[in-house]
Amino acid sequence: MSVSVHDTQAVDIGLLGSLLTDDTFWPAETNSLPETGLSDSYVEGLILKTFLSVGTMSGRNLSEFIGLPFKVIDPILDAMRTRKLIAHVRPAPFNDYYYSLTEMGQNRAQTQMKQCSYVGPAPVPLSDYVLSVEAQAAGLDPVTERQLSKAMSQISYQRELLDCLGPAINSNSGLFLFGEPGNGKTTIARCLTECLGQEIWIPHAILDDGNLIKLQDDAFHRSAPVPETNGKILKAQEWDRRWLRIQRPTVMVGGELIMDNLEVRHDPRSNICEAPLQMKSNCGCLLIDDFGRQRIAPEELLNRWIVPLENRCDFLTLPTGKKIQIPFEQLLIFSTNLDPNDLVDEAFLRRVPYKIFVGDPDANEYRELMKNVMRQMGFADTPEAAEYMLAFYQKTDRSPRRCHPRDLLKQVEAFCRYRQQPPSMRPDYLERACRSYFSDL
Repeated sequence: MSVSVHDTQAVDIGLLGSLLTDDTFWPAETNSLPETGLSDSYVEGLILKTFLSVGTMSGRNLSEFIGLPFKVIDPILDAMRTRKLIAHVRPAPFNDYYYSLTEMGQNRAQTQMKQCSYVGPAPVPLSDYVLSVEAQAAGLDPVTERQLSKAMSQISYQRELLDCLGPAINSNSGLFLFGEPGNGKTTIARCLTECLGQEIWIPHAILDDGNLIKLQDDAFHRSAPVPETNGKILKAQEWDRRWLRIQRPTVMVGGELIMDNLEVRHDPRSNICEAPLQMKSNCGCLLIDDFGRQRIAPEELLNRWIVPLENRCDFLTLPTGKKIQIPFEQLLIFSTNLDPNDLVDEAFLRRVPYKIFVGDPDANEYRELMKNVMRQMGFADTPEAAEYMLAFYQKTDRSPRRCHPRDLLKQVEAFCRYRQQPPSMRPDYLERACRSYFSDL
């Protein structure tokens, strides 16, 4: 494949071609079976399992289902028909046929299903995946102040925060976001991914040493449209359909994180492996939220990241015992309400050089927050509401948080709906919301 990296160099690896787009990686369509990196027997087994699971299909529908061009699988279908594993059912358009399994083919398909029950787009070799990550790595393009401001334009923050976040992103080395709860640390982390570039390509699944690793995950990967060239959508045959175009991923995990989530998980019944979180977040952002509140000790979790952060690669063990090396190219963010110095030792703090404090909003920012939330929720502009809340904080000796305007006004809105009246801002309504929201009044 041919990979174009920032239009400055090309690496000839036999499968990927560069087109007139902004992509640093393009999975060009394969023209022959050797170019897929898969063996005849593997593709044949995938075809048999597909017919067993789906039933009768035309050759072109099968091609679309498993992501391999019809010209690649057509000779395999002919050979399988000659060996009486499949049979023609009826003609199909465009010089094609509908196929179904014979009795011999059903027996062979069931045997294949016991070995591995995966059915779907054909996998790509691990080496192709590694090259795709290196070409699309999040840290290739430096983030500018303008890009960062645009990414965070929908949230409220203190201006000096940008000058702390920008260098941290460009370092591609990981960072701590710490501070009191409710001030937007998680929201900031989500916004940072928008600075890392546009969409990327990932394979549905990866194959190495007979082990199939499922990478695509609907929980974290949001599909994105294929880019346009010269104002026209690129033709379907111009990219390898085993690959999926997605928005740069943001993988967020919290207190439920355990060490197994960071290793290849193997299901012995299906013989399918699930990619760990750091593979699913490659070329994007991995956010460890509520750090320090996981069921595992912080030291154990942090020690897991020392080698990846130092060497920009990770080592995983496959079910066969083989160790594989994968790139670790992502923005790793630890979000915590605790002081990092109380959680980790100096050795690890050195490997996460950026510790950024997200403080409380000042009075002016709080007034602007209240104004924006009221406008978004349909309240009339009532500056007195912010003054009431600022006086409330001073009277009760508590600190304002950025989440308070949203949370309190939601309660006021709910009360107005209960009273069957339009959203209206009154001091007694705010007082009622405060009594409900703050449990220590």
